[in-house]
Amino acid sequence: MPDQAEPAKPDQPNILYILADDLGWGDVGFHGAPIRTPILDRLATDSVELTQHYVCPMCTPTRASLLTGRHPSRFGAHATVPSNAPVLPDGYVTLATTLRLAGYETGLFGKWHLGSAPQFGPNHFGFDRAYGSLAGGVDPYNHFYKRGEHSVTWHSDGTLMEEQGHVTDLIARQAVEWIESRKGPWFCYVPFTAVHVPIKPTQDSVAQYDGVHFDDDPARDASFRKYAAYTSHMDAAIGQLLEALERTCERENTIVVFTSDNGGINDLPLHGTDKYPGWQEAYARLGSNLPYRGVKAQLYEGGVRVPTLVNWRSHLAPGVVDAPLQVVDWMPTFIQLAGATLEHDPQWDGRDVWAQIEGVGASLEESPDDRTLFWNFRGDRNLGVRHGDWKLIDREIEGERVNELFDIVRDPHEEQDLVNDEVERVRDLSEAIEQMRRLDDSSKRADV
Repeated sequence: MPDQAEPAKPDQPNILYILADDLGWGDVGFHGAPIRTPILDRLATDSVELTQHYVCPMCTPTRASLLTGRHPSRFGAHATVPSNAPVLPDGYVTLATTLRLAGYETGLFGKWHLGSAPQFGPNHFGFDRAYGSLAGGVDPYNHFYKRGEHSVTWHSDGTLMEEQGHVTDLIARQAVEWIESRKGPWFCYVPFTAVHVPIKPTQDSVAQYDGVHFDDDPARDASFRKYAAYTSHMDAAIGQLLEALERTCERENTIVVFTSDNGGINDLPLHGTDKYPGWQEAYARLGSNLPYRGVKAQLYEGGVRVPTLVNWRSHLAPGVVDAPLQVVDWMPTFIQLAGATLEHDPQWDGRDVWAQIEGVGASLEESPDDRTLFWNFRGDRNLGVRHGDWKLIDREIEGERVNELFDIVRDPHEEQDLVNDEVERVRDLSEAIEQMRRLDDSSKRADV
């Protein structure tokens, strides 16, 4: 019997981009976690895993980079931290805007956090349909953001609303309904609020861990059981999204990306959770970024290197890309795949990396040293650059600038600071940081 012909690639594939919130490197089954993530584990076996996919250390910066292809500091210092103030200039051309002009239908279901007032919401930046939290992470049941001006944040197309249900279920349901009602090519961005605090899993998700022992300390054991259940609940919701692709016979026509917005946090005291209205509690044990050093809000690998899968069934062979890529790469990559065009030359900091993904990393080996990754976090207080094998962190501690240098290839766990042994390299990388900073604030809103 002759071999079956390989399916022709659609001219405009659907794009499903799934973003977890605060999910650490060590929080998924395919990285050895004790947390049950069967959907993601099965997806991993059929995907290209990006083992050096870098994001920003916190939520707003990563989201800005995804939708613009630019480093968040280009939009001002407030874009380098969690921001309720608007990040993007009015009318700024985003990934969603460009895909919509190319004939895509665009939907966002989940957390926006690029401007928490409705007039700065996703419907004003290229999304036909938008639903979820305009601000940051919310309480899973009452859907309130932190106390203050933007605490009431749950919305549908910019209209604030009240609704019953667990936030993970609501996001998944709306995304599934939207996917199943599409007729043409679409871009569906699903930034879950899980597993951001407050951690409040459903009873069914907790029940699957009955009798499981995680920690000898009772408080840590109880805390991690809830965290595991919350993660497993999100995993099941991702299964609903994938099932929607099967029901609509769009699985082979859809590129699926799964990743996280930053690394996880290890624990959180009550003063970190009681900012949210309603009953809250402390969490003695939460996520893990092991074997990497660091957590969310740090430029160590644990804060910025996150689990990432790229799946396109029948078109993309499973494998591993072990080369540095960054969240700014997704806009230029998706624009090329969709055959979209821009009316002006883009100011992207990212690059089209599909050839590397499709070739499972082969072409990246040709010139691994020509790529410079850059971080400006907390408005110049934490700066970082990676070029080739080397990563420099330049941060402010008690008014003094402190440098740390790591050979990430030989020392991925950042155990040996070589700043005193590689003086010339530190100087070169410091110059690279200064060069990258020259474009910062170049698209800052005048009213911020």
